[in-house]
Amino acid sequence: MAETGASPLPSTPPARSPLFRAEQFVWLTARVLEQRLFAYHFLHGTPDAVEAALDAYRNEDGGYGHALEPDLRGPVSQPLHTAHALRVLDAIGRCGGQRVERVCRYLTSISAADGALPAIHPSQRGYPVAPFVPVVDDPPSELLATGPVVGLLHRNEVWHAWLFRATDFCWQAVESLEKSHPYEVEAAVAFLDSAPDRSRAEAAADRLGRLVREQRLAALDPDRLDMYPVASGYAPGEHHFPHDFARTPESLARAWFTDAEMARSLDHLAAEQQNDGGWPIRWHRWAPAPALEARPLVTIEALRTLRAYGRFVG
Repeated sequence: MAETGASPLPSTPPARSPLFRAEQFVWLTARVLEQRLFAYHFLHGTPDAVEAALDAYRNEDGGYGHALEPDLRGPVSQPLHTAHALRVLDAIGRCGGQRVERVCRYLTSISAADGALPAIHPSQRGYPVAPFVPVVDDPPSELLATGPVVGLLHRNEVWHAWLFRATDFCWQAVESLEKSHPYEVEAAVAFLDSAPDRSRAEAAADRLGRLVREQRLAALDPDRLDMYPVASGYAPGEHHFPHDFARTPESLARAWFTDAEMARSLDHLAAEQQNDGGWPIRWHRWAPAPALEARPLVTIEALRTLRAYGRFVG
């Protein structure tokens, strides 16, 4: 039954189109949150519906848990869950107000001495977690966890005392990167794309782009993947492509790649759609439920990236 007051859905996309096939995949496999996100992005669904589904993952401490990020199971709040929640709120234009004030209080409570976030808080111990995610008693601060959160808060013009030291941490971490890996670079881009000091961000992004090319962190030719090493600890075939770094044409990372390189990357992304209509995950599959729950997330992101570059209308 349609929600009271919801906008009527548009006509179904043409049968067998990439969007139609993805829609069938989402209705077949996705959690309620991803079903409503898909409807919001592609079927004129409402932000209220998305936010209502997201609230099921929110805890009393202001953070988010309950396997919102599928590779971390259990109810406890974690920085990676909370970053995921902020991405959802940003996507629907709700990243502000009291809900984000509560999030910032949670972030303050779990920050390290330098004001930054660990990837995994020790409270995860005792709950199922991906084997490639270590749970330690005194976890270090991570750009991987802190950069996307700080970037999203700046993007939405959120100001909170926590942000000052966390922003300083991100600048120091990004500008000192030497040997890196794709997920860390993506976190750096998420910070730089929204950092308030635009000239400093552009300079840092320029240096980071040279590092990405020198270390061959982006697979520039999908037909010659043997030329690009997979980072240590990654799954076999867990390559990252230009579109993974520059998810929209407005990203600072777009300047790292030629038009031809980006076109090949987007061609490869479009061709990755599977027979069931969804996109695959590239990282380690360690249990059935996390893999099943992650594929609709990856599918929605693939469609949003393709649309951002004008590859289809939907």
